[in-house]
Amino acid sequence: MISALFLRLFVFPGVLCTPSQYPLQRVLSKYFDVQAHRGGRGNTVENLIPAFAWALIDGATTLELDNGVTKDGEVIVWHDENIVAEKCQDTGPAFVDDPDFPYVGKYVANLTLAQIQTLDCGSKRQLNFPLQSVYPGTTISTLTELFSFVECADPDYRILWNIESKVNPIETNQTRSPEDFVSKQHEIFVNSPYRHSITYQSFDWRTLVSMKTLDRSIPTSALIDLETSATYDNETSPWLAGQRLDAFEGDLGALVASAAHAIGADILSPADVASLVVDPTLPEYKPFTTRSMVDHAHKLGMLVKPWTVNRLSVAEQLLDWNVDGIITDYPNMMRRLVQQRNRPVAPKYPKKRVLECLKRHLKKATSIVNQ
Repeated sequence: MISALFLRLFVFPGVLCTPSQYPLQRVLSKYFDVQAHRGGRGNTVENLIPAFAWALIDGATTLELDNGVTKDGEVIVWHDENIVAEKCQDTGPAFVDDPDFPYVGKYVANLTLAQIQTLDCGSKRQLNFPLQSVYPGTTISTLTELFSFVECADPDYRILWNIESKVNPIETNQTRSPEDFVSKQHEIFVNSPYRHSITYQSFDWRTLVSMKTLDRSIPTSALIDLETSATYDNETSPWLAGQRLDAFEGDLGALVASAAHAIGADILSPADVASLVVDPTLPEYKPFTTRSMVDHAHKLGMLVKPWTVNRLSVAEQLLDWNVDGIITDYPNMMRRLVQQRNRPVAPKYPKKRVLECLKRHLKKATSIVNQ
């Protein structure tokens, strides 16, 4: 049995956790958790397999991604509730005289996988990410396809995963239900070679509660920001699975940590900033993740992994506060900072092998779409 003292001193300094809380290989992970947000969208078009390929090459510890569920119940790797024109373009209907065509602008929940996989989502560079590499013609993949690609590039199964359910508890007709997400995602999780490497995260904490009820072995991460933590006309936030922050004691940081702990979350994943001013060197800057939040979460036995941290000045502050991981659009830059701060970083994956797996995957995906 691994002692709690060992875990505190050598694995997660400042965090008291026990082997029962996390799968053994996660407890023994010796690397600081640099998470590639949407595969590292600052570097490569988001949530597509090329992005995850470069995240492996850049030495990310964890691949962070989003899931949607299609009309026919397929779990896809995609962030938005709908197909946005800024990211994707139509190439043609899935079948002749399809009444749903064009698909751009439609909700994922109202489209089939066959319809979605006609879309070119690799050609458009996002204006906010001018260094983003594009991969014209690349289509949205299923979660199973992504696992298959990474298995080729990661035959030793070293990579970790942080997988989000994109459920909308306010506009309930825009996504599939929490029950659909949890059941369909869980089925894929437990039948994948990465079963014990997956963290399940969501802003809609109902899905976290449901996943814990279904399978306590899967760590859950409670996403939260100013919007989802706020009360609505003095009503409980629909995002927090019935929790009210004002039911707890302390400052905002302590309230957020206590609410996440109350639903059994293993990890607290708060937004990094709570102001329009985003740099700590400016007087108007206001963080959402605070030292008191980190300290209180640690006292409750949770890890803290803020998002989406793209400024090194913010990251330096968070590292000073002893966060356990950082979710970033630039995993290569964050890894370098973490290394400079004498924190252990995950090894990079062999570029030649990863790109060969990517080449084979893209060739296979193209042939399937053209059938």
